[in-house]
Amino acid sequence: MNMNANQVSDVLRHARRLVVKVGSSLVTNEGRGLDEVAIGEWSRQLAALVRGSADGVPREVIMVSSGAIAEGMKRLGWTIRPKEIHELQAAAAVGQMGLAQMYETKLRQNGIGSAQVLLTHADLADRERYLNARSTLLTLLGLGV
Repeated sequence: MNMNANQVSDVLRHARRLVVKVGSSLVTNEGRGLDEVAIGEWSRQLAALVRGSADGVPREVIMVSSGAIAEGMKRLGWTIRPKEIHELQAAAAVGQMGLAQMYETKLRQNGIGSAQVLLTHADLADRERYLNARSTLLTLLGLGV
């Protein structure tokens, strides 16, 4: 089903739960690490959605963010993005620490809590693991995190 812009806007206006994907280009300084100002602004906007400041309707918000590899490269002193999967994963592991810390700080400054949930395809493909992940996410949303 194709929806026009007015229909999409109407759906978003009445949505009670939103999933927001923030790509690495929106939270990094052109791949040179995290952009604190940009993450602060995203955090402010997410907090406004949670509080329902635009229309008074509070929402549950789940944010998915990229940026860990860029931050890891900065912390490791790498100037060229690696191609090997083990190097990408190493950079992401190092960068994820800073990414989570930055979001925690900026979201808390805006009065909302945060949590980190890392999921793989296997977590969603296996029924038992999927149900566990779903329960965890619903619990976090219920806690206002």
